[in-house]
Amino acid sequence: MADDESQTMTAAPGRPAADRSRMPEKSRATAAQAGTATEQAVPGWLTRLAVVGLVLAALNLRPAIPSLGALLQEVRAGLGMSGSVAGLLTSVPPLCFGVFGIAAPRLSRRWGPGAVVCAGMAAIAAGLLIRPFVGGTAAFLATSALALAGIAVSNVLMPVIVKRWFPDRVGPMTGLYSMAVALGTALAAAVTVPMTEALGGSWRIGLAVWALLAVLAVLPWLPLARDRSGTAGEAPGVRLDGPAVRITRSPTAWALACFFGLQATAAYITMGWLPQIFRDAGVPASTAGVLLAVTMGLGVPLSFVLPRIAARVRHQGPIALTLGACGLSGYAGLYFAPAAGAWAWALLLGVSNCAFPLVLTLIGMRSRTGAGVVRLSAFVQSAGYLISIPGPLLVGVLYQHSGGWELPIALMAGLMLPQLALGFLAGRNRVVEDEHGVLA
Repeated sequence: MADDESQTMTAAPGRPAADRSRMPEKSRATAAQAGTATEQAVPGWLTRLAVVGLVLAALNLRPAIPSLGALLQEVRAGLGMSGSVAGLLTSVPPLCFGVFGIAAPRLSRRWGPGAVVCAGMAAIAAGLLIRPFVGGTAAFLATSALALAGIAVSNVLMPVIVKRWFPDRVGPMTGLYSMAVALGTALAAAVTVPMTEALGGSWRIGLAVWALLAVLAVLPWLPLARDRSGTAGEAPGVRLDGPAVRITRSPTAWALACFFGLQATAAYITMGWLPQIFRDAGVPASTAGVLLAVTMGLGVPLSFVLPRIAARVRHQGPIALTLGACGLSGYAGLYFAPAAGAWAWALLLGVSNCAFPLVLTLIGMRSRTGAGVVRLSAFVQSAGYLISIPGPLLVGVLYQHSGGWELPIALMAGLMLPQLALGFLAGRNRVVEDEHGVLA
């Protein structure tokens, strides 16, 4: 991993002495002056603020979804939704992530990644605040899309932010923000129902309160947004230009995209429907929310540890196989004894959901250059989320027309099989630039 990371920068401060020794004396002096100037131009407080901003942004990348899942029954009743429409609602997140995520690299080049993430946090806050109080399903979907658009562009730029601000700490920083994503998901799943009850029992208030967390996340990104050194593909201390990468010609990029899509399918089905599965099996609503919190919360420690482990091995395929096996076991439990073994199934699905931090780590490892990471992140997440769209919708349709959870759970287990194979392929020690993907 150290070798991979040392190749990710076209030019960076602190260039190894061995590299400088091959330069002419005048060039060595110029490079040293440039590196020193760059290092002095980046105050330490700005880097520390980037850490705070990264964590707060990551905390906001999921609560919009599990908070809705925890109150889906009440929202359906309040808005008069059928099961199929509710399935459509659970498909909106991956649709927005796929559609809006495509724009993230261009927006980043135009305005800088800090400004785009700042705007993304503001969009999340506005969407979450407005959506519970609009009338009708269409308006609810539209305002949800506003929040999800902010999540989408921030999703894509998180690996870019890590690569640009912390190029020598990709594994640990990916683990940190993955852990924050899991923590935000778990908090939303665990406290939405009891918080709603404490605030008077209105599902509208229970959903709207999550806008406060997004408002808090805007604050550290305001000074980071004013720093324009990330515009046009550069960041403090690191140039991320390089040869254009034709991502669509890379088998590894496609394996990553499809792996991402299938793990996202499983994650959004879990966030959208797992509480309902437990409630239909006789589990109380508050307990069902806690079970979802356990599933999501298990990702907090694992999301911090897993990227570190993945960064230290040459082939991450066995990790993907292990996570997939846990998912299959959890689905089998939901099929045969959803209430009796509810806690065990929640734990197994929580382990399986850690395919998300694994694939984020792989995005940072499967390209030599920062420019490649930008394009790979946008391609993998946009294509992956588009792939994941039909899954939650199909689960809702099957649930409504079959009258039970046997067919939906069988579908979930069936989708896990190609996820196992694609995760193994994506885990091979390759980079996209070596697969006929670089434009001359």
